[in-house]
Amino acid sequence: MLVAMNIEDMLLDQGFEVAGIASRLVAALALAREGGFDAAMLDVNLAGEASFPVADLLAERGIPFLFATGYGLQGLEERYRGRPVLQKPFLAADLKKAIDAIAV
Repeated sequence: MLVAMNIEDMLLDQGFEVAGIASRLVAALALAREGGFDAAMLDVNLAGEASFPVADLLAERGIPFLFATGYGLQGLEERYRGRPVLQKPFLAADLKKAIDAIAV
């Protein structure tokens, strides 16, 4: 949760709004299903569960997203290897560049 709060601070400092934070798969799925937001960043690992069901839902809704992971491309399922990935740890400038790239 500390990492999520740090990322939230980075986003707020750059003028973005944060619609929600979910550290568990069930909460992330609810946000993806019901949230009104322009883009999303998914940690591949949500408390030991993969976030790919959330990615599936976002893709169905046409909401752009990127992955944040310490595993690199090897941590992604093959079908998502073309999606933008932020390698953790990352700098605020890298985060802004990645968000700007998907939120066109």
